[in-house]
Formats: sequence, structure tokens, C-alpha cells
Amino acid sequence: MNKMKDNLTIQYYNENAEQFINTTLDVNFTEIQDEFLSMLRKESYILDFGCGSGRDTKYFLERGFVVDAVDGSLEMCKRASEVTGIRVKHMLFNELNEINKYEAIWACSSILHLSYMQLVAVFNKMLKALKADGIIYTSFKYGDFEGFRNGRYFIDFDEEKLERLKKDVPALEVKKMWITTDVRPGRDEEKWMNLILKKK
Repeated sequence: MNKMKDNLTIQYYNENAEQFINTTLDVNFTEIQDEFLSMLRKESYILDFGCGSGRDTKYFLERGFVVDAVDGSLEMCKRASEVTGIRVKHMLFNELNEINKYEAIWACSSILHLSYMQLVAVFNKMLKALKADGIIYTSFKYGDFEGFRNGRYFIDFDEEKLERLKKDVPALEVKKMWITTDVRPGRDEEKWMNLILKKK
């Protein structure tokens, strides 16, 4: 089931890469990007984990940060490489095997395509990839839904699920949690849970 779920989600992005980029690339996301960057030293090493259009990687590079960008969709990797000017690596979340490499991981609206148990395993991999005191930014649609929606698998998050995650990944500390509305035009009724997490 997990493999089929993953394949269908990746297939969606391969088939809809251009449309997805058109709706996300020029969205103003600076408030959250700057909140994340304010917690880092200049030239910190960031992993953009599921970089999509490459919007955020480009923003971080332009501000002097060092960035590795990866995505599970080959088509998105090609497009994001053009947007960012760097090679975007084709990689699945569960293939992250770096140890103590990054000061920060940016996983904006990306790991929300995993099942809960996959998410626990991937968070543990993310923590291993971080240096001491490293941080993670991630975001999930706000709610308690888990399953297929609009051709992709989603896990939504609320306070109850966050408490469960803290128990299941004890090395994860919640530094900040806040709810925002969707910044894309016509989507302002959708709410998102934003998280800045710290490696204990």
C-alpha cells in the first residue's frame, strides 16, 4: 500500500509539474522564509527536502546560504534545477542517509505526503542529518485527515497529532508552532500548521 501510495503521489507531480510550478513559484512566502533564516547563521548549510518548484532554494541561495535541494519527482527536479541554477537531486524522503551534515532542513509542504509511520521514520533520518542544535521547518494542512485527496496522499496535522509525534520521536523539540492561511490566490480558507522543530 505504501509503495502504491508513494508512486501515485510522485506520478501526480510528474504529470502536473508545470501547473504546480505556475501556482507556487511566484507566491510570496517571505514572512515564513525569513522567520526560518533568522534562526541561522549566514552561510548555514540547508537541505531543501522536497523542493518542488525550487522557489525556496532560490530565495535561500540569493541570501548567501548553502543549499542542497532534493525532490521525489523527476520532472520537478528538472524544473527546479532551471529555476535555481543548481543541480536538484532526485531522491525519495526515505533515502536520506546523511549524518550531522546540515544546520537546517526546510520541508515546506513536502513530507505531508507520507503516512504517519513513514513520517516517524523520516523524522528520525532528518534528525540524524542535522548537526547539533539543528532546526527543521515543516508544514502540514491543518486537520486530522489522512488519505488520498486530489490525486495525492496527504497526512494533515493538528495539536493532537503533534503531541503523538513528540512521543514517537522523543529527540524532536517543538520550538514554535503557528497556524496560517494558504498564501495562494483563492485558497485563503485553507489553514496550515507551521512548525519549527529543534534537534534535542
